[in-house]
Amino acid sequence: MSTTSSPETLAASHGATLLRIALGTMWITHALLKIFVFTLPGTAQFFESVGLPGFMAYAVVAAELAGGAALLLGFYGRQASLLLAPVLAVVVWVHWPNGWVFTSPKGGWEYPLFLLVASLAQWLLGDGAWAARRSSLLAPR
Repeated sequence: MSTTSSPETLAASHGATLLRIALGTMWITHALLKIFVFTLPGTAQFFESVGLPGFMAYAVVAAELAGGAALLLGFYGRQASLLLAPVLAVVVWVHWPNGWVFTSPKGGWEYPLFLLVASLAQWLLGDGAWAARRSSLLAPR
């Protein structure tokens, strides 16, 4: 077994890292948006307005912060991506009636669907390079 990696394996590992960092940043910024712009009570009110329990807003924000940090650090990033995927599935469901374009009133569903697919791709790819706790299918150990 060779200890060197092919250029393709290195490129895939670095690509997974870029995806992991982008997703981690997205999750953290969305949590901070709910905290500092919409406020937690306002987010809970929105959850209730779409038929979800208001208390779930607090759990979602905590999951977004913890999952985003795990992704940024590469600490069980594959698992974090998979565990956060249901949050995005619900977001797609909430925005489905608004139509395709996310800039439509109340936001569309294409951006959350893209993020859901990107999260599933991250789960399949693994953490990539520069991860605190790598759990990858592609990256060399």
